[in-house]
Amino acid sequence: MNDLELLAEKINNQQARLAVIGLGYVGLPVACMFADKGFNVIGVDIKTERIDQINRGHCPIEGYEPGLPELLSRVITEGKLVVTTDYDRLSDVDIILIDVETPTNEQHIPQYVALRSACQSLGSVLKDGALVIVESTIAPGTMANVVRPVLEESSGRKSNSDFFLGVCPERVMPGKLLANLQNMSRVCGGETPAVAAVLQLLYRNIVEADLDPADLITAELTKTAENAYRDVNIAFANELALICQAAGADFLRVRALVNKSPGRNVLFAGAGVGGHCIPKDPWLLAYGVRDKVELKLIPAARYVNDSMPYQIAKLLQDALIQAGKPLNQAKVAILGYAYLEESDDTRNSPSETLAQYLKEKGVDAVIHDPFVEGYQTDLYTLIEGCDGVIIMVAHQAYKKLDLSKIKSLLRTPILVDGRFLINGEEAQAAGLIFRGIGQGAYYD
Repeated sequence: MNDLELLAEKINNQQARLAVIGLGYVGLPVACMFADKGFNVIGVDIKTERIDQINRGHCPIEGYEPGLPELLSRVITEGKLVVTTDYDRLSDVDIILIDVETPTNEQHIPQYVALRSACQSLGSVLKDGALVIVESTIAPGTMANVVRPVLEESSGRKSNSDFFLGVCPERVMPGKLLANLQNMSRVCGGETPAVAAVLQLLYRNIVEADLDPADLITAELTKTAENAYRDVNIAFANELALICQAAGADFLRVRALVNKSPGRNVLFAGAGVGGHCIPKDPWLLAYGVRDKVELKLIPAARYVNDSMPYQIAKLLQDALIQAGKPLNQAKVAILGYAYLEESDDTRNSPSETLAQYLKEKGVDAVIHDPFVEGYQTDLYTLIEGCDGVIIMVAHQAYKKLDLSKIKSLLRTPILVDGRFLINGEEAQAAGLIFRGIGQGAYYD
């Protein structure tokens, strides 16, 4: 029986020892799900505070994550999941999943500091016959040009002989972590078809959707292309919203009518695109062919989506002009700092971009968010005395705003809606100067 056959047998018998490196929005729920299926799982993270919290059975991910806190508490109590900062604990592990951040810098170049570090630390303790699977989203060619050479150098072993490589990009979103892991299809990329088959066998324990085998480069391309495609579609929606706004029309009405045509699916527009994935994955897709293909569409989409917080600032400035209030003398409350509703995830937050820009323009910008630590103040107390309120995140708490109360508390009665939460007519009836993205009817 060769190493892969032995590994497959261990998976079938739930005797394979698993490790997950990186216990964030992907790694933690993945570790919990495999532990809940009977595998012994070791989690590794560099943040000691997070490790201590998890080992106490407390979920470090705030926001609305159905089932995760309870699942984490259960597998910790049962001893099926143990977390540590010590890579030496991985010396007898059969399968290692890597779930670390893979950001890009301002020049859109992948920054693989965490990935390289994880591979180097793992390589020093990697056992013969182990399977290393990267779940992080990476640029096409990263497995061949980064992961394989770093692991081979640090371990002194050879890929596809002494150890095996796979890539199975995650498809999750905060607020739906467990549901997405269970119900979303996955691409199981292996350096050989036999390795891909072992990935399929492993992930069948937690995934109820399709598990498609592929080579490494195809799996890398699929995930980055998927998010780039969504980014381009969001950019069209955002630009259409700006056109409707300038033309005095209602984006939602135009969108609804367009989508009546078969095959059309215009997405929602909004105040910006955030999170760890979509703002950088199109650049990861492009990076692999940066010297071979002249890209036009992907950079243009990125520009449109990155510009949306500044479009919100323009709406604010327009409303302030109507009220006779100089921008640099205004105090404004920004509602929402996470990038996504009902989440505490602030990575690449459009609100951060807006707040920084407004402060550079002399605006006193204060922030509220019910899920983000440091901004969980009383909403109406924060609003009092401000010259405007800007809704940047569609948290449930902001869908129930008392418009009359807001009007009574504001020094200058301005409300800017970047997420289509407020009815413009109701806002005006409450005495507010209203501006909404894609809602051109409310310009005077």
